[in-house]
Parts: sequence; C-alpha cells; structure tokens
Amino acid sequence: MKTSRACSGKIESLSRQLKGMKKIALAFSGGVDSTFLLACARQAGPEKLLAITVSSRFFTRKEKDLAEKLAGSMGVAHTCLDLDILGQDQVVQNTPRRCYFCKTKIFSLVRETAIKNGIDTFLHAVNTDDLGDYRPGLEAAKELGFLAPLVDAGFSKKEIRMCSREMGLETWDLPSQSCLATRIPYNDPITREKLEMVDQGESFLRELGFNSFRVRCHGNVARIEMDPGEISSLMDKNTSGIVSHGLKKIGFKYVSCDLDGYKTGNMNKF
Repeated sequence: MKTSRACSGKIESLSRQLKGMKKIALAFSGGVDSTFLLACARQAGPEKLLAITVSSRFFTRKEKDLAEKLAGSMGVAHTCLDLDILGQDQVVQNTPRRCYFCKTKIFSLVRETAIKNGIDTFLHAVNTDDLGDYRPGLEAAKELGFLAPLVDAGFSKKEIRMCSREMGLETWDLPSQSCLATRIPYNDPITREKLEMVDQGESFLRELGFNSFRVRCHGNVARIEMDPGEISSLMDKNTSGIVSHGLKKIGFKYVSCDLDGYKTGNMNKF
C-alpha cells in the first residue's frame, strides 16, 4: 500500500491488526473513516469480509446509496439493514444519552447479522479525534465487543483523509458526516418532520455549492453553522435572500447564521 512516510508506521500497524482477523464484519456508513477501514481490510485479505450498513431516518438516502456504491466498487459483500429508529422511545426523547441508545440498537443489528454469517470479529471506524468529543455511542460499541483498529493504530481524521487520497479513494475529501439527530438540541424530542426539514435544508444548501455546514433545528428557527471561509458567501445579499426564502419554504419561520461558524460537536455543549 503506497502511503506517505508520516503514516507508513500507522498503516503497518493497522495492516498487522487486520491480517490477524480471519472473518470481519464492519459497521459501514460509507463515510471517510469506514471507507478507508473497509479498503484496508479488503487489502488484508481476510477469509470473509462483510460491510453492514444500518439505514434509518437519521441516515439520508444519498448516504445509503453511496455506501452501496462504495462497497460494490471494492467488490466487498454488503448488506443494508432497515431500523425504525423513531420507534425507539429512549432515542426520540433525545436526552444527552441518545447516542448510546441509538448505537446500541445499530451495533446490536450489525453484530447479530455478522454472527448469522459466521463472523465473530466486529469493527467500527472511530478515529482518535472522536475520543476528544462527547460520544456515548462508543460505550455501546465497547459493550457489544466492537474493535476500533483505527484508534489502536493512532489514526486521526486528517491522516485518514491523507491516506485515503494516496490510495485513490473518492471519499478522501468527503465532508464529515453525522446523523441527522445531531441537528436537534438535546431534550427537544426528535420527530420525522424535524428530520425532513433538516435533510431538505442541507440538501438545498449543498445544491447552492456550500460544502461544510450544518442546519440546526431550533423549533421553527434554522440556525446555519457554516465553515468560516464560506460565511461571507452565505451573507452575500442575493445569496442570503435565496437561502432564507428556500429554508422558509421548507417549513422554517426564521433563518439565522451562527457567526462562530461550524465546528464538529457544537451541539454537545450542554
């Protein structure tokens, strides 16, 4: 595997881990991290490799389609499971422990599917940057026996992107993904309507050419967090008018821009 000197040691560490696993199931979202891990696992040549995607109202159709496409392009067996996440009371209540309850359901499905396919090694693609944020879902993964080889090898998000680019993976510059529930403040119950407004709002901004942002749903208020480098474009008189009109048409009554910009984990400040 061709990689830069800076990551060569970590790649070797990751490869050693993966080569020691005969049958692997990976919780696969199709994002930067899980695609990189899947590509590395494939190169390790296990006896069996299965990518498992769990689709729910927190996961957009575009993300589901991309996961299917990526697994197919690598020639890796892939299965997609549907989860009625809005039927889970502990999740829709949206307490600060929401992610724990959600990941418990997701990883349980992945684990059960893996076992049915004769696989006893379960992986998820958390990286070292994730350890610095509030992520109770990591507890669920650990409790269910999931391994985190990217963390064990010391990979940061930046290093994963760099290695992905050198490996020719199309996801190397894919904007960071997170479930749609992260757009709704804790203790504000999650509904299908709110998720659809967020999904439609972010799709609209993406069509306008914006890349790194989030549309946070505060009742009837859309609070846009935008990468600082794109805020000036958003605040252009013509563009801001288009954005305001578009988001109000979706269902928001008020549209605002957070001048502090977008930063992963902003909604974890509670």
